[in-house]
Amino acid sequence: MLDTHQSRLLFRLRWTAFIIVGLAYILSFFHRFAPAAISSDLQQTFHASAAELGGLAATYFYVYMVMQVPTGVLVDTMGARRVVAIGGVIAGIGSLLFGTADTLAAASVGRLLVGLGVSVTFIALLKLNAAWFHDRHFATMTGLTILLGNTGSLLAAAPLAWVLTYISWRTAFVTIGGFSLLLALLAWLLVRNHPGEAGLPSLRELDGKAAHPAHEGHWYDGLLIVLKNRATWPGLWVNMGLAGSLFAFGGLWAVPFLRDAYGMDRAVAANHTTLLLTGFAVGALFIGNLSDRIGRRKPVMIAGALGYCLCWLPLLAGMPMSSAAGYALFFAMGLCAPSFTLSWSCAKEVNPPALSGMATSVVNVGAFLGTAILQPLVGWAIDRAHAAAEGAPLGLGDYRAGIAILAGFSLMGLIATLFIRETFCRYVTSGQVD
Repeated sequence: MLDTHQSRLLFRLRWTAFIIVGLAYILSFFHRFAPAAISSDLQQTFHASAAELGGLAATYFYVYMVMQVPTGVLVDTMGARRVVAIGGVIAGIGSLLFGTADTLAAASVGRLLVGLGVSVTFIALLKLNAAWFHDRHFATMTGLTILLGNTGSLLAAAPLAWVLTYISWRTAFVTIGGFSLLLALLAWLLVRNHPGEAGLPSLRELDGKAAHPAHEGHWYDGLLIVLKNRATWPGLWVNMGLAGSLFAFGGLWAVPFLRDAYGMDRAVAANHTTLLLTGFAVGALFIGNLSDRIGRRKPVMIAGALGYCLCWLPLLAGMPMSSAAGYALFFAMGLCAPSFTLSWSCAKEVNPPALSGMATSVVNVGAFLGTAILQPLVGWAIDRAHAAAEGAPLGLGDYRAGIAILAGFSLMGLIATLFIRETFCRYVTSGQVD
């Protein structure tokens, strides 16, 4: 049992780590979705085609994808505190460069640095959640993490569109860069990797259980354990299909699609993406909490993935939508999509606890691999269809192939959920439930 001083210290350090790294995670979501709101500004500034715009936006996802497994290794070896602080500095410099870029190439370098810097925040926050909160609350805390992160995606939609009526997109990203540097300093000064660094017992020890054993051996031995575990891999495909299609659509193509196919202005289209991301935030918290409460992962994941796939059908068919119907559809799509977030819990639970950072990072590669493929691929499909239109304005027909590609990826994600191993919300080792 903890005395009063220790209880207060545990509470303060737990939520200090969550809030500071959570704010950095908000910035990662902001950068992920901001190109949708400033797509027309970027095209005008850099005279970019749809494919070039998709490539610029996807630069973030390429480096984010590549960094997921290294991030898992880093947080399992160096600790989340140091990794987040270094990442914040890199992201801040990248945002400053992006906001002051004179050429598309310079903007791409800035966005690459942003992606590199913010790529560490999510895995680091999951590692901190695993250390500072009870195992039985992990999916709920993951949902709360996504809810917090989606504040950034919401800020990147309608609020950013409103702000851009008063300041330039360049000023917005320079300001964000300065805030990244501030968070890096706070993470270095105030975040602790686990209760033991403050002389406190682990959460498992407080529950009367033995602490999870540390990994013995080199880090690459641990990575091989994760990679050789067949139960790790289905989650990567779930993320590639569900998260990849959601991030590619909400992060870049939703606003242009609604503008060109349905004649909406930027503010109304951004309102749709705001509802999409609001649904995603609410759904992530609800799905994680529901899974922890019923003690199951797989049925919740399958049901959500099925609902998300069905939401693509009206867009694929080009069905006319009233404002109410459009808002309802986008909210429902966001509500169902975060079923993929349970894949992180499953990846953690089918691997040794000391390797939770590596396990979640391997699965998380899928989300950014999918997005990195889809953003330029959809742009290429739009350019190709529009070229055949011989100068006619962009319309629904130009986007149909791109929407079909996104819907196809979502179906792939649904199929992958069928191969997820049910863990019953507990660590599973050699067939035994811990």
